[in-house]
Amino acid sequence: MLSRSSGPFRPTAPVRFVGAAAAGACLMLAASGCSSAVSVENADVPAWKATALPTASGIVLEDAGKILNREPLVKDAADVPAGVYSLTMTCDGGGKAFFSVSAGGTPIAEAGAACNGSRERAKITIPATGPVQISTSSVDAPLIYAYHLAAAS
Repeated sequence: MLSRSSGPFRPTAPVRFVGAAAAGACLMLAASGCSSAVSVENADVPAWKATALPTASGIVLEDAGKILNREPLVKDAADVPAGVYSLTMTCDGGGKAFFSVSAGGTPIAEAGAACNGSRERAKITIPATGPVQISTSSVDAPLIYAYHLAAAS
């Protein structure tokens, strides 16, 4: 229970001011942490890809670009030899990108990458020599993405 004194209430102004300033600073930091570090619309995708993905040998399929809406972007390769491959993918701009791999028209794998600049890797087994297709999509557009499918070492 609070009691009321007969004199005026005198809060400790510096403590309250510092507390309010600290809370405001925390809110500003939290808001800026949610904003995208990459301007997707103005991104130089080839330059970004050069630093975002490691170099690899034995690449059979690769792509990089901008997803500006929810439409999937599809890339094909003909006559990919059967074997074990590594799908390395990355994206930036916020949200998540999804990668669906098909071989000969049959879905064989799905993978995703958080769009925070980190790299994800998935092991993919191509069962028979033939065409391979990778579809890239996101519900979190806009974002930039890059991937390569390379023979596993």
